[in-house]
Amino acid sequence: MTDNNASPLDPRLLDAATARYRSAGRFAYHFARGKLGRDPAFAAILARSWIRPDSRVLDLGCGQGLLASLLLAAGSRCRVRGIELMPADAQRARDALGEAADIVCGDIRHEDFGKPDAVVILDVLHYIDYAEQDQVLQRIRAALPPEGVLLLRVGDADAGLPFRFSNWVDPVVTFVRGQRLGRLYCRPLRQWRGALQSLGFQVEVVPLSQGTPFANVMLKGSLLP
Repeated sequence: MTDNNASPLDPRLLDAATARYRSAGRFAYHFARGKLGRDPAFAAILARSWIRPDSRVLDLGCGQGLLASLLLAAGSRCRVRGIELMPADAQRARDALGEAADIVCGDIRHEDFGKPDAVVILDVLHYIDYAEQDQVLQRIRAALPPEGVLLLRVGDADAGLPFRFSNWVDPVVTFVRGQRLGRLYCRPLRQWRGALQSLGFQVEVVPLSQGTPFANVMLKGSLLP
């Protein structure tokens, strides 16, 4: 496990990444500024160069397309395809990004994954049951080429109070976004890591809780050529 030393986003980059959300409405804009400005995952993705600048990126559970907007603002040449279940979030992404990203309103359990170079899943898999989690991971492994990368952020169910706090905040955030939350299917970090290793990924674990009360970690799964 490595330490996470990603810095917050540069204010100019934050401004550039969120400016396009003004056209998507007040909620979309303020949510984008809050999420990109405070969530360490986005700064870590850029700081650690986990995604090559010319990659085909598949963002599963992309929400309103924040990752795509950030990569564009950073000057990346990535082609981003996002899949989002919630119609309101998918529409906000389309309103903000236009043709700069391909946003599909659909279910990650059933949509075609295509042939991405990198797959990103931030805080999504715990919404589907364990068998479906494994199926999605298997489909990702089949879709990725040699040297492909998976970035999977999860909560560590063995983390005690920080994990319980995360589970308390989750339904509040989803309610604010106009959604209702059902049962959560969470796993300890060791199980998430084992699931990726069983599919042939080399796994790097990066804590992503600094500055937050949560129990989040990023699993970077790499495939050998």
